[in-house]
Amino acid sequence: MSVDTVPVADPELVTFVPPGNPTPHRWYLPFDSFSTWHRRALPGVAHVILGCGGPVVSGRAYGRRMALSRDEREAFLAEPHVAALGVASGDDRGPLVVPIWYGYEPGGQPWILTGADSRKMRLIRAAGRFSLLVQRTEPTPRYVSVEGPVVEVSEGSSTLHRDLAARYLSGEALDRYSAWAETELADHVVVRMRPERWFTADLGAV
Repeated sequence: MSVDTVPVADPELVTFVPPGNPTPHRWYLPFDSFSTWHRRALPGVAHVILGCGGPVVSGRAYGRRMALSRDEREAFLAEPHVAALGVASGDDRGPLVVPIWYGYEPGGQPWILTGADSRKMRLIRAAGRFSLLVQRTEPTPRYVSVEGPVVEVSEGSSTLHRDLAARYLSGEALDRYSAWAETELADHVVVRMRPERWFTADLGAV
C-alpha cells in the first residue's frame, strides 16, 4: 500500500482509491491520530490520500461528503450560537463542559470572557488549550467543533462585555446586561484561542 499525503489545513478526511477503480471514495474514520492511523494496513486498497475537511462519525464510512468547507465552517462559527466549552479537568474525571458566549470573526481567533479566578479559567491555564462546539438542528443538523491553544489572556472591559453581549441581546435587554456586567463581571479576562483542529459536519449532506 502506498500513502500519498496532500498538504492541507485539515487532514481529517481520507479518500480511498480502490484497485482498478479510478473514482475516489471518501470515508470518515474514527477519532485517531492520522500520523498513526495511515500506517495501518488497508486490505484491498490501492492507496490512501489525506484530503481536507472531514468529520468523524463513529468509525462508519459514508460515501458522500458531509464536512463543511473552510468558508462554511468559519461562517457558521461566526453566527451567534451558544457554545459548549470543553477543557481538560484532570485524570480522575471527565472534561469540564459548560455553555458559554463567545466572539469570532471568519479568519480570526475565537475568544471568551470568564472570571479570572473561576474554575474554568484555572483549568484553561493548566491545560493551555480548550475547545468550543456549536450546533444546530434546523434546517439540517450541523455542527462545528474547534480546538486549539490559548494565545492570549488579557484584561476584560465593559466595552468587550457589551460587544460580546450584542451578539446575543439587543435593545433594553442589552443595556440592562451591559450595566450589570460592568459591576458584576469586572474581574473577567479575555481568553483567545488559535484554531488548530476542526471537526465539522452537515448531516443533511448524507
